[in-house]
Amino acid sequence: MYCTKKVTEDIVWVGGNDRRLAMFEGVYSVPNGVSYNSYLILDEKTVLMDTVDRAVARVFFENLEHTLAGRKLDYVVVQHMEPDHSATLADLVLRHPEVTIVCNAQTAKMIRQFTGQDLAKDGCIVKEGATLCTGRHTLRFVMAPMVHWPEVMVTFDESEHALFSADAFGTFGATNGAMFADEVDFVQDYMKEARRYYTNIVGKYGPQVQALLKKAAGLDIQMICPLHGFVWRRDLHVFLEKYDKWSRYEPETQGVMIAYASVYGNTENAAEIVSARLRDRGIPTVMYDVSVTAASEIIAECFRLSHLVFASTTYNMGVFVTMDELLRDIAAHNLKNRTVAFIENGSWAPQSGKLMREIFAPLSDMTILDTGLTLRSSLDEGQEAELTALVDAIAASFPGSEDSASATGV
Repeated sequence: MYCTKKVTEDIVWVGGNDRRLAMFEGVYSVPNGVSYNSYLILDEKTVLMDTVDRAVARVFFENLEHTLAGRKLDYVVVQHMEPDHSATLADLVLRHPEVTIVCNAQTAKMIRQFTGQDLAKDGCIVKEGATLCTGRHTLRFVMAPMVHWPEVMVTFDESEHALFSADAFGTFGATNGAMFADEVDFVQDYMKEARRYYTNIVGKYGPQVQALLKKAAGLDIQMICPLHGFVWRRDLHVFLEKYDKWSRYEPETQGVMIAYASVYGNTENAAEIVSARLRDRGIPTVMYDVSVTAASEIIAECFRLSHLVFASTTYNMGVFVTMDELLRDIAAHNLKNRTVAFIENGSWAPQSGKLMREIFAPLSDMTILDTGLTLRSSLDEGQEAELTALVDAIAASFPGSEDSASATGV
């Protein structure tokens, strides 16, 4: 039995939702599932925009055949070759040998790599700005390399003013029967997952996202159809502004994200005290135990907030395992434009602070505070001055502050 959704009179969603997937790409938890979007354009020629993950193959093919209603499939546009959008491509060609694959040269190469078949040998290979007329619709192809794979392109439907955006503007979470972002409270219920999706999957490639946004600014886009999550048909500026800010690595909110790694609670206690002292000054804080909270959640918060504090015990003469993994993951995402402070602990040879600094050293446009805090087993009563100095330094680094108190207006 089919389950399709009309996007416009000519565009039909024929994808599927997967609520059984535990870890997206084997890395990111998706407790609310994920959608795999595919769109069929019904015109004089029929055009399928991407396929889906094998997990939803059955419902996808049921949806597709119902919507085609006996018509042949003329084209399939392959915008992105990641298997969650292309795993069913070879099956599609078997079912519809009449179909012409539309892709760019890099995608054609990847099709051979993934399927072992030269499925695009008789296809339509497109370049930047190429168009395909299907009757009432004219599709314009825009290259979007490294958003977030090198072969990625997006497609602008000039008649519908709709951008098929590949993995850009996606979000984690099943759509639960809805089709459009305005059918749900997106900001309240989905923005956090949209941020986590962007920062972890696309976040490394801010300059490439900026390049795509500049191209998009030259198109009259009135609808965005991503490969994951909801279609945007209203208030597009809400999501476009987020993408612009995220890809510029600009914080959304002035506040402090405190992540700590603590074996016996002493490092946690120091982080708690710093958080409490900052709160006393009116500075918003959030805290995360890196051994409990997934790195993807913390990385999303690092993109959201302006100030970061990392507190770690020294472990086997290095940084505690989960903190080390987190910091290297943050560094791999090229985060910048943040103010950072470190707290270290070590009963006989505290050096996690130095090592944490070294991990962040290659990152550009990061302000690393000289003031830190060193614990030897636990925070000592005699360290009040050091503790106050760290809190003062963090507070003073907020925009517009003249000293530690004026940073928050108290």
